[in-house]
Amino acid sequence: MNEMLEFLYENLELIYILIFAIFIGVELIKNVPSVLHTPLMSGANALSGVVIVGALLVMMQADPTDYLSLGLGFVAVVLGIINVVGGFAVTDRMLQMFKKKK
Repeated sequence: MNEMLEFLYENLELIYILIFAIFIGVELIKNVPSVLHTPLMSGANALSGVVIVGALLVMMQADPTDYLSLGLGFVAVVLGIINVVGGFAVTDRMLQMFKKKK
């Protein structure tokens, strides 16, 4: 428990930046016109791919007994994969709407 509190205290500025980025991201996405959702989804897929690769690298470098790093890495990989698959499904559905029907 002391290690976690020490980590939070040492990285307090980074945590503030993360929270600030989350609020900015929510406001930006909320105000995006519908026309831009498909390109945004493609960008989100690319970012999720980076998250997946980063999480795998963290998990590979982590000590096998460091369950916090391994657990957070696993959660990041799972959420990134869900986001990529969902993004591709939504993008495919949006592109199907523009195809001519026979």
